[in-house]
Amino acid sequence: MNYNKNISNTLQDYLEAVLNLTEKHNTVRITDLAFYMQVAKPTVTETIKNLTAQELVKHEKYGPLELTKKGYEQALKIRYRHKVLERFLVHVLGVDSETANHEACLMEHAISAETTDKLVQFLEETLN
Repeated sequence: MNYNKNISNTLQDYLEAVLNLTEKHNTVRITDLAFYMQVAKPTVTETIKNLTAQELVKHEKYGPLELTKKGYEQALKIRYRHKVLERFLVHVLGVDSETANHEACLMEHAISAETTDKLVQFLEETLN
């Protein structure tokens, strides 16, 4: 499952977070995302500007955040890759869920996108 390899690790994390929060609360604001990501609001604002410039998120000043179609598709792909790695850590290696969630994120960012894609493809075939 390929995704846009030009999206930085940080932007990937934000896309996935916006997706998760949107599914949970329907409306996501800068404050919600700052709390979720455990960062300051100005940091979120700058990151959202970058995501908006890449046409991955829509955001009007003081308004809610909304994934664009392109952003939604990327966020789903990012989350899918994360979940496959997490599932491997939990079900094959026996890592606890919380640790697996954190380490799946670290793994995604520690290796190249191409290697991550190949690992995910291998795990899909192995775990299914």
